[in-house]
Amino acid sequence: MPPEQATEPSGLSEAEATSRRARGEGNDATIGPSRTYLAIVRSNLFSFFNNILFAIGIALIALGRLNDAITSVGLGMLIAVIGTVQEFRARRQLDRIAILNRPEVRVMRDGRERPAAPAEIVLGDIIRLKAGDQVVADGVLVGTGAVELDESLLTGEATAVARSPGDQILSGSVCVSGSGAYRADKVGVESYANGLTLKARAFRLGRTPLQQQIDTTVRLAMLVVALLAGPILAAAFLEGQPTVRFVQVAAVLSGLVPYGMFFVVVLAYAVSAASLARRGALVQQVEAVESLSEADVLCLDKTGTLTTNRLVFDAVHPIGGREEAEVRRLLGVVAASGGSVNATSAAIATALPQPRIEPADEVPFSSDRKWSAVSFEGAFSGVFALGAYDMLKRHLADPPADLAETVRKLASSGLRVLLFAGAPGGPLHDGDGRPTLPPLAPLGLVAIGDELRSDVRETLAGFAALGIRVKVISGDDPNTVAAVARQAGLAGDLVLASGPDLEVLGDAAFAAGIDEATIFGRISPAQKERIVRVLMARGLHVAMIGDGVNDVLALREAQLGIAMKSGSAAARNVADMVLINDDFAPLRSAFEEGHRVRTGMGGAMLLFVARVAASILLVIGMTMLALPFPFEPSHVGLTLFTVGIPTSLLVLWAKPEPAIGSLPRRLVSFVAPAAIVTMAAGMAVFTISYNDMAARIAAGTFGDGYAAAVERLTGFALAASDSYTRAAAGAFAQSALSTFLTFTGFLLVLFVAPPARVFLGWTDRLAADRRMALLVAGLAAVFAAVMFVRPLAEYFGLLHAPGSTYLVLLVALFAWAVVLGAAWRGRWLERFLHIGPRPRTAPDAGPMALGDPPRPSGPAETDEKRRSPAEGATEG
Repeated sequence: MPPEQATEPSGLSEAEATSRRARGEGNDATIGPSRTYLAIVRSNLFSFFNNILFAIGIALIALGRLNDAITSVGLGMLIAVIGTVQEFRARRQLDRIAILNRPEVRVMRDGRERPAAPAEIVLGDIIRLKAGDQVVADGVLVGTGAVELDESLLTGEATAVARSPGDQILSGSVCVSGSGAYRADKVGVESYANGLTLKARAFRLGRTPLQQQIDTTVRLAMLVVALLAGPILAAAFLEGQPTVRFVQVAAVLSGLVPYGMFFVVVLAYAVSAASLARRGALVQQVEAVESLSEADVLCLDKTGTLTTNRLVFDAVHPIGGREEAEVRRLLGVVAASGGSVNATSAAIATALPQPRIEPADEVPFSSDRKWSAVSFEGAFSGVFALGAYDMLKRHLADPPADLAETVRKLASSGLRVLLFAGAPGGPLHDGDGRPTLPPLAPLGLVAIGDELRSDVRETLAGFAALGIRVKVISGDDPNTVAAVARQAGLAGDLVLASGPDLEVLGDAAFAAGIDEATIFGRISPAQKERIVRVLMARGLHVAMIGDGVNDVLALREAQLGIAMKSGSAAARNVADMVLINDDFAPLRSAFEEGHRVRTGMGGAMLLFVARVAASILLVIGMTMLALPFPFEPSHVGLTLFTVGIPTSLLVLWAKPEPAIGSLPRRLVSFVAPAAIVTMAAGMAVFTISYNDMAARIAAGTFGDGYAAAVERLTGFALAASDSYTRAAAGAFAQSALSTFLTFTGFLLVLFVAPPARVFLGWTDRLAADRRMALLVAGLAAVFAAVMFVRPLAEYFGLLHAPGSTYLVLLVALFAWAVVLGAAWRGRWLERFLHIGPRPRTAPDAGPMALGDPPRPSGPAETDEKRRSPAEGATEG
């Protein structure tokens, strides 16, 4: 046994290890699932809204109304399935989080060294450690060996740290040099790495501002419908309406809730996620597509995020009038010839390629000495040393007086500065074998920099131009972080803060410091998480980009977590988005995709809410006038033509454009006039059609064809009774109203995305994409065909009406379009409510893109150009 191992502990016995495992002191961390699959299914399938739909659907099926049941329940089921699949995927991602790579280790048992899986380790085990091994449990170095550990994934520190016997070491660290042994003092969930894993796996299903706006809109619609449902259903009960009619009315009322908005936004997210995957960004949570475009603050780690974790040669500065070419040649030979390769020597050898010469002696780099040296004999002879100036200066024979100042100036720019020195000859080891150096002459200063990620400068400049605040958070020294940030293009006065200084502050002072500072150094993982939480508590939408274990908690806490593919597995799995090529370029695409989704959903929300508001007003109006209920469950299916297909393609075809005004402002300016005018015109159509058909029945000119159609649709046979007149005339009036609403729905799409000047009114800009006009024309043609194919028409509750009804429809549509256009152009409602002018953008304003300068919005909406939750399809 080598002498240095003579005092090494012999480790536990196998019997003691078995006993400790039986007491629960093993390293096989058992972390329960973040959320069970059953809980996910239950929460999505049996939501409050779905429970109502299921009850109505079951009742309709029991009453033999299968088509009505499918129409009423189908969309809710589809959204539930999509939500369940999304959460299943998130659950699998969370369950795959593993900070430790779980390699095989060498453990001492019964005085002998043997291989073992990390799960076999128990509390108190002695584990051998050598270069390349990962620490699998928290512990203390024991024995006589010393090691250098890479803790960058845990702390953000880019430099390896030396650990000697008695020093604490953390699980997740990697040994880069040396050898030794450590005692496992914390195992399983008690270890540092597993503790972070446990926190990172906590279930989180966040909502973006757009999702929150949609959720609020749907809940408000549910509240209004609930308030309507009470008196309407009570009246139907008191009137003695049959059970099937009672259930049908309930199904129609539930169909007024714009639940389809959830489907449209999820569809938009999914398509955008597929597009981003082709461009280098893997979206793991679909709402991340929108989230980046909502960001107020972008937090970034330094090591491995802003930088690649690789060093690059910057320059050599000759000393004492030496020729730069010669110094570069000597430096290249030394870098190529050393037997111990590290990141610094690899960067120099790559930049200054020279043939390798076998050295006579060598002192490899050590973090304790902070220098390395080689000596040569023969045609190429001499001693050359490379290392930190502070550690080599005492070996310099005659250093220039300004050398220290030159080193300081170079280091202030963020570069790592090394001294390259040489001597004609001399030993590199003393008589006892300890490293030593002869008197050296300075040859030059070598500047080494961190390699920045590709496109980082352009990307950060683009975010800054859009008003997004950038903060760099790292475990490195604040001055080093600031220097790298300046290289990455962060301009202006950078305010620095350090973790130890922040730690002693109270909550209020801490929050103020976070708001003021731009650069954070010496920050622990818990502090990163706290910084993100404080920013979010101030109402800011926070995105976090990181790569290491030390970033995991902050990535999980932020509204948007972005990880680098080359980072730790834990960071990748907890992130909402992964940059699979380790460059920032896809962030531009992600930003633009988010704006595109918001632009499209802005128009989609207007169409959804306009339909719901008009329908609710019609129900209220018909009830007040004691007219028949205006809709049947089968009519709900017509929204596929007017809302379902148009809104889906409106979102998918949208271009990223700046918003005009806030969502409530757009709802007032667009939805309210549309709903009021549609209600007035719709009631006129319904009333005229109802009275016309009632008169025909009373005069005996109803016709057998009309009577047969009414019987097939309602079950009422022709009879001379008030109930038949009300049912038959009501069926034709409902058909006429649904036809009118379908065509107004087509026209509303053209008002939102105007293909020609005749449709300008609510917006003052023509749509650049004319596909929506072609789509509307196609849908109108399909609907016209449905109207005149009896089985299809009756499936949707439509009846072939007399020619006078179609004439009324044409007149009503024309009047509706003229009045509504005038109301929008004249801002009738806004003037009545004393609301200021709607903000408009310049006619030549183009699509939003990362890197564009901020665009002015309205005088009253100072920051809407970037983060309004929903934007009209042609606004801007």
